[in-house]
Amino acid sequence: MFSIIIPTWNNLPYLQLVIASLQRHSTQPHQIIVHVNDGSDGTLAWVREQRIEHTASPGNIGICHAVNLAAARATRDYVVYMNDDMYCCPGWDDALARRMAQMPSDLFMLSGTMIEPVDTGNPCVVVGDFGRDAAQFRADDLVAAAPSLARSDWRGATWPPTLVHRDWWIKVGGYSSELSPGMSSDNDFSMKLWDAGCRTFVGVGDSLVYHFQQKSTGKIVKNDGRRQFLNKWGITQATFDRFYLRRGQKIEGSDAVGEPQTDWRLKRALLKSRLKRALG
Repeated sequence: MFSIIIPTWNNLPYLQLVIASLQRHSTQPHQIIVHVNDGSDGTLAWVREQRIEHTASPGNIGICHAVNLAAARATRDYVVYMNDDMYCCPGWDDALARRMAQMPSDLFMLSGTMIEPVDTGNPCVVVGDFGRDAAQFRADDLVAAAPSLARSDWRGATWPPTLVHRDWWIKVGGYSSELSPGMSSDNDFSMKLWDAGCRTFVGVGDSLVYHFQQKSTGKIVKNDGRRQFLNKWGITQATFDRFYLRRGQKIEGSDAVGEPQTDWRLKRALLKSRLKRALG
């Protein structure tokens, strides 16, 4: 059903967990494509031993280049981008497929819902601590608890695991290389879809994945993604998330969002965006 792309950078214990979860908890066979950055921890040897389809680079080329290389091998109609520090709960893909079948066209983005051990105030996340690293992970407890962790669908899909039609991935150019190694690249991809006319960004409340949180991004020198997003699109990420995607809001009525109403709050946010952009 899906072509699942997973970039990884010397995170072998986590990669092994996510691959195992895909094999155990998917309801359909999927194409899995891993991009191995560096791989000096044994990752490259392991994916070869397991005969997992993969691309590779001798060093860390970042998320943007990595997902684009992997996505170029996608053969299924729909592409799912997933992080290497995730673990899929049973039926994660069936929930996405059911929601996908309700879409009136192929121009949409769906996200699974992350379960995270630490509460960061993210309204799109379910909080539940089943281990904060691979060694302490309690997979059986997570699987047993998963049915009770499902939530209502939410607006503002952006974060992995994300699902889009392969044609739209190609049309908008995948992930933007200027944002390498990848800070704000998820938001930028959503904005590119918005710019192409997409108005349906749905988080699926019963498609659950456990997320260990920042097992790769915590190791890199980050680009100033927020500033790059502002300079590229003319608004801040916060403005886009709040007024355009309506991130975290419960879906009532149509899945699609309308154009943002230019009330005083949006006008103030746009003015602040212009001032930040002018100040460089």
